[in-house]
Amino acid sequence: MTVVTRFAPSPTGYLHVGGARTALYSWLYAKRNNGKFILRIEDTDLERSTPEAVQAIIDGMQWLGMEGDGEIFYQTKRFDLYKSYVQQLLDEGKAYKCFLSKEALEALRERAEQTGERIDYEAENEKLDVVDDSVFVVRFRNPKTGSVKWNDAVRGEMEISNQEMDDMIILRSDGSPTYNFCVVIDDWQMGMSHVIRGEDHLINTAKQINIFEAFGAKVPTYAHCSMILGDDGKKLSKRHGAVGVMQYRDDGYLPQALINYLVRLGWSHGDQEVFTLEELFEHFDIENINNSASAFNTEKLNWMNQQYMKLLPAQEVAKHLVWHFENQGVNTANGPDLAVIVDLQAERVKTLKEMAEISQYFYQDFASLDEKAAKKHLRPVAKEPLSLVKEKLAQLSEWSEENIQAAINDTAEELEVGMGKVGMPLRVATTGSGNSPSLDVTLVHLAQEKVVERIDNALAFIAEREANQ
Repeated sequence: MTVVTRFAPSPTGYLHVGGARTALYSWLYAKRNNGKFILRIEDTDLERSTPEAVQAIIDGMQWLGMEGDGEIFYQTKRFDLYKSYVQQLLDEGKAYKCFLSKEALEALRERAEQTGERIDYEAENEKLDVVDDSVFVVRFRNPKTGSVKWNDAVRGEMEISNQEMDDMIILRSDGSPTYNFCVVIDDWQMGMSHVIRGEDHLINTAKQINIFEAFGAKVPTYAHCSMILGDDGKKLSKRHGAVGVMQYRDDGYLPQALINYLVRLGWSHGDQEVFTLEELFEHFDIENINNSASAFNTEKLNWMNQQYMKLLPAQEVAKHLVWHFENQGVNTANGPDLAVIVDLQAERVKTLKEMAEISQYFYQDFASLDEKAAKKHLRPVAKEPLSLVKEKLAQLSEWSEENIQAAINDTAEELEVGMGKVGMPLRVATTGSGNSPSLDVTLVHLAQEKVVERIDNALAFIAEREANQ
């Protein structure tokens, strides 16, 4: 059997982490089995679906590297196909036209709430004396007895009584088909072998299986994943950071790190935490998805992101880092290769956004000094060591880590002061703050004349502070 999976979001908002995890599980399962992964946009909700939401979904999938195999399908472009199958069910007596008015339906629902009885739409429809046969919906004739059973790949044996389902609308009065019907036709026609989705679709699955069976079509294997919760045990929402996937890009996360984090929200392979894509393709299986809810933990995601910044090739990380420099208005054309920045800073930050923020001094002059660091280290006592180290650095004929460190060491020895009395003022003068990698590897990636210029600026800063005291 060829494995075919799909991710089928409704474009009514951004691609959130719950949807991204569903897409990831479907994508990984197809890849592991040399199958096919389809991206299908379920845009039958004409009022709520927007082109912006469609693009947000596509952008998120592309950033994560989970593009579908072949074309992207849009349900709104397949309406004629769906309508032909609606007609088939009508012809076979498995669906019927319902002429109940909006007012009649509201009255029936009120009565049902009071009595607790299921609405028999077909019987109520037959009671009508006069109808406008130009206005109707088409309802699927759902079985009134028995139950729907399936073996869920995550949750095991499932059973939902047909008494819990009514005769759902499959074609609206405006001629547009409905979600549950379109899904069945698409999954059937696209040869879907496995449908992996959230547990909120359990009742939909029962409805859809009944439609599959009405056509005599093969029912896919279903796998229903549990929801993702916030740290407080409540359903994930914006206040927990449940934002669109692209916000994670904006916040400085690597797509590989987010993928690794999401796959572990409900799936495990022994005690292993960090996986390459190749390892995920090898080990991922839907049977190992946990059927209990998972909690989203931003601190764990931060840890995962730092692991990837350190473990991935620096050039690979740099491809993503460039976006953050550009977003912060920093031109990196003149300065060290971004892979150098990754090697220098990966241990020091949790996100690429932070990495770009603390590395701007490699590419442009800082507008101001860190106030706390300047107050502590750029004092009158720092004038002599700064002046002497500037002189020694300016005289270097070869701008190398070894020579830079020697100039700093010689300054400390000549003035008979500790290394911190030279290094810290020099660090603040050249980087604008009191935190940076070791000075030799930091300064070697700045132009020699730029280092001298920044020391002069720091000396002027000290002089101005003295004059104002």
